[in-house]
Amino acid sequence: MGKNRKYVLLGVLLIAFAGFSLLSFKQNLTPYVTYAEARADARVVQVAGGLEKDTYYYDDQTETLHFTLLDPESDAKLKVRYDGLKPANFEDAISIVAIGRYDDGTDEFHANKLLVKCPSKYQGAEVQEYS
Repeated sequence: MGKNRKYVLLGVLLIAFAGFSLLSFKQNLTPYVTYAEARADARVVQVAGGLEKDTYYYDDQTETLHFTLLDPESDAKLKVRYDGLKPANFEDAISIVAIGRYDDGTDEFHANKLLVKCPSKYQGAEVQEYS
């Protein structure tokens, strides 16, 4: 009977560990949301879109990049502020994912990470630019 108890205890511990791991993983996910959802959500989220041309500027003194994202499906816009170095070829981006949270005080999405997709040199006319 002592051997069976060990297996039961081990099984309970494994199930508890799996449940804790799943809960921790779920809490650390950063979901993609719409611009409206990003404005209403206080947690860290991901928003994606195209760079609205001629809306970006980079402040060398503060190393802050400001730009506007355009949602290709709804034509909604979202002002974004990113503190850090401007990514290479940022101006050529065909899509941008900003990870961060909306700041009501500045009325901007404050990104702590940017993922920039630029057109490949192997892509041709199928590359769609947002403007």
